[in-house]
Amino acid sequence: VQLQAYGGGSVQAGDSLRLSCAASGFTFSRSGMGWFRQVPGKEREFVSYITTGGSTYSSDSVKGRFTISRDNAKNTVYLQMNSLKPEDTAVYYCAKMKAGFYSSKSSYDSWGQGTQVTVSS
Repeated sequence: VQLQAYGGGSVQAGDSLRLSCAASGFTFSRSGMGWFRQVPGKEREFVSYITTGGSTYSSDSVKGRFTISRDNAKNTVYLQMNSLKPEDTAVYYCAKMKAGFYSSKSSYDSWGQGTQVTVSS
């Protein structure tokens, strides 16, 4: 299993970014996929999740601003981030669901390497 996250960068508050996560080594269409983020010294926190059928769930902190989507033909999951805030600054990780509750880190069995997002005010 390989997950390659990319698309991070440094932006101003209010800007947008789209993260991508290219997956390989497993049947992508049969796996739920999630995005998490982590700030140094803090726990990795749930951001968004998409089921195999396309249903989505997001944390309250990003609801209405971030949108997760997937393209099974390209084996890629996306995170569209709009109206970015300085508190969104973190390393963002994509992950493959194993089993369990979507917002729990222990429910995922594979993680990408992370991509840095920095939002300045």
